[in-house]
Amino acid sequence: MTADRVRAVVGVTGELLITAGVVIGLFAVYTLFWTGVETAGEQDDLQREFEAADPQPPEPTAQAAPPETALAPLEVPEPLPGDAYARMRIPRLGEDWSWIIVQGVDLSDLTRGPGHYPDSAEPGQVGNFAVAGHRATYGEPFAHLDRLEPGDEIRVERAGLEHVYRVTTSYITGPDDVDVVAPVPREPGAAPRTEVITLTTCHPRWSSEERLIVHGVLDGTASSTTSSGTES
Repeated sequence: MTADRVRAVVGVTGELLITAGVVIGLFAVYTLFWTGVETAGEQDDLQREFEAADPQPPEPTAQAAPPETALAPLEVPEPLPGDAYARMRIPRLGEDWSWIIVQGVDLSDLTRGPGHYPDSAEPGQVGNFAVAGHRATYGEPFAHLDRLEPGDEIRVERAGLEHVYRVTTSYITGPDDVDVVAPVPREPGAAPRTEVITLTTCHPRWSSEERLIVHGVLDGTASSTTSSGTES
């Protein structure tokens, strides 16, 4: 092989390596940054969708309804996959930590925000209300789920009611451990008697090798208007 041909081969190889580096760099920027921008825009749309479909209950009056009627959920449209479903707040993760949960846990659903397992319970219902979310990319809503401790609040708002759950436990398990979202977590076939919540995400943060699971139990329910007034 002549010197000119060697130089040509080296030049082409160098150009290919540079191109590959640029492509990899752009993909990294898209994965680490741009997916978060896209999800933030989706969350803005979902916030408006949630507020339009999940109206606040009327302010209490002197002739207020009995407590059991006042705490009945309002009628809201049945969400389709990817639609706004509920709003979640976790104070331990920051005062401004607030995400709209979508209906469904397909990949396309989770690019918009945390997703409600469709076959799991409704918020506040007896059974297991289960939610999955990304720990990295797409806004990484569950990036710091490992910071939750027993007793921490998980607040879920839907149909005019806000349900406050308290964290009970967290642990690491395998990706095939689907029983964590059973009506009674890790007890398939058991009949539920309490209201629980389960949050699932990948572990470690930049891997899907395992799953981080957080469980909690319902501590109380109030109207969204009453809860907001108390917090302000």
